[in-house]
Amino acid sequence: MTEFEGIAPAIAEALAKRGYNELTPVQKAMRDPELAGKDALVSAQTGSGKTVAFGLALAPTLLGDERRFGPAAAPLALAIAPTRELALQVKRELEWLYGETGATIASCVGGMDMRTEKRTLERGAHIVVGTPGRLCDHIRRNSLDISSLRAIVLDEADEMLDLGFREDLEFILEESPDDRRTLMFSATVPKSIATLAKNYQRDAVRISTASEQKQHVDIEYRALTVAPNDRENAIINVLRYYEARNAIVFCSTRAAVNHLTARFNNRGFSVVALSGELSQNERTHALQAMRDGRARVCIATDVAARGIDLPGLELVIHADLPTNSETLLHRSGRTGRAGQKGVSALIVPVNQRRKAERLLDGGRITATWARPPSADEVSQRDDERLLADTSFAEPIREDEQAIVAALLERHGAEQMAAAFVRQFRSGRSAPEDLIEVAVGDNRAKPRRDERGPREDFGAERADFSDGSWFSLSVGRKQSAEPRWLIPMLCRHGKLTKRDIGAIRMQQEETFVEMTAEGAERFLSAIGKDKTLEKGIRVKPLAGAPDLTQQRQEKPSYSKDKPNFSKDKPGFGKKRPYSDDTTRGDERGDFKPKRKFEKKAGYTDGPAYTEDRPPAKGADKPWGNKKKGKPDAGKDGGFKPKTKPKGNAKNRQG
Repeated sequence: MTEFEGIAPAIAEALAKRGYNELTPVQKAMRDPELAGKDALVSAQTGSGKTVAFGLALAPTLLGDERRFGPAAAPLALAIAPTRELALQVKRELEWLYGETGATIASCVGGMDMRTEKRTLERGAHIVVGTPGRLCDHIRRNSLDISSLRAIVLDEADEMLDLGFREDLEFILEESPDDRRTLMFSATVPKSIATLAKNYQRDAVRISTASEQKQHVDIEYRALTVAPNDRENAIINVLRYYEARNAIVFCSTRAAVNHLTARFNNRGFSVVALSGELSQNERTHALQAMRDGRARVCIATDVAARGIDLPGLELVIHADLPTNSETLLHRSGRTGRAGQKGVSALIVPVNQRRKAERLLDGGRITATWARPPSADEVSQRDDERLLADTSFAEPIREDEQAIVAALLERHGAEQMAAAFVRQFRSGRSAPEDLIEVAVGDNRAKPRRDERGPREDFGAERADFSDGSWFSLSVGRKQSAEPRWLIPMLCRHGKLTKRDIGAIRMQQEETFVEMTAEGAERFLSAIGKDKTLEKGIRVKPLAGAPDLTQQRQEKPSYSKDKPNFSKDKPGFGKKRPYSDDTTRGDERGDFKPKRKFEKKAGYTDGPAYTEDRPPAKGADKPWGNKKKGKPDAGKDGGFKPKTKPKGNAKNRQG
């Protein structure tokens, strides 16, 4: 019990009941006698035991020499967290830590009924935990009295500033008593945090424990390079490969969360979503589903998942790369907690490799660069789990002996084993066939040796000389691609990639070549219905498709559409200038242009010279005021283009 010496007896008793044998470095640092009664600025990563740490630091300030709290009145301490989930998690931690002290702990968070919170505060509380916005609302409405505060804790202070809570925090700190104690916890200490500490703390002690100076040693970082259009398939294979008890997939937007949730639900994963658009009740149910095992994968945004604690979280997948190294550390910190091992997998499209390298360097993280698990590797991992199943080591119970003997007698051991394998695999989503990408390259390189020829990639392979051809009722118009057609054929037709040869894709039809043995298995597997998923129909062909005939059968514009040159005489030809109006009169739709003729009196030179008489009509006024033509009726001058404005009588004189 030397580890708990100097701790209030009620707190030490709660720690012992919780199973604490040793405190974490940040918890030990907060028990330093030199810190007693002082402000502190603490650098602590997520998952380092911060809540218990500031709970231990607050105990002497709140309890003094007393073993238990007195009647609850105005709160003595205020703990502020950036999100609802983190605030409620802090409340749960403090409840068991102060359970033997008789403390009353209340919460004030957004999304909850404010009237219920107000009634709770009226009954009195020793400690209040909340989010900045809701706490400010209660203070302004006089439902939260902070005049008796002895201490304020800012948990995840850097995140609260990033989320725009600076004004709310400053309001709360300015309204609280000047002699309060202020403890600030932050994963990093940027300039904004240093300024906040300088303005609202008094001679704060700077604490940075050894465990926070290095990254989590219990987290294995893996950077998985993928083709940009293979990102979702890679996530599916990672989930299938690790088969984690709990996993969380981080996305950058709510739209991405909704998309992946729908996609993974369709693939048979037990998934819940966590984004800002959900109500507090929906978020609580989602987290509870993860805790009790009804869901195994949580897809969330950064803000929604901030501070959530999922016991046994073994896998973190970054579907979208984070914006900075601090966010990467916060995401990854959801796993590898309390001495447990975890994996943090970054899905890195080849065109974002440099960004991923900068994020890892900024967080001083050493990651293993590799490719995502292939479909074969996922299947091999499934077989290993099947062989290692503990149910094989259990003895046959007495009530099972009769049915076991009957099954063996009727079906035999081999058929029984095959049925067991099929049942084991039926409940799992099929892995995806990925485009192979060189780990150190920025280009996607399809595996031609395994996938065979792609769409019109060349002639048939030599081992398909006696192959069979099939027609699928899907083509380019339906966005058909070999990368999802091949896995679908393998799933439904009991094929391997080696059984599939050339793929010839047309506008509304796709021709696929198969080996003779593969074609036989394929027909047997699809049955008489000859229909695959998404309503794709299969039609066996007698031989190789005649693609030239396919092209000849395409509609011809010259054949199917009217020839205007025949239907309308002279259409499309240059129309000569002539006086012949016969063609126009017959059609009745236009009159041809006439060839320009020089009229009598026309001259190419000036209209008025001594040697040349004026043109015909030059002795009469033109009267065209818009074009400003010469008025030869009087003095040969020009008339203005427009009439003068105003009253003529007013302008005279």
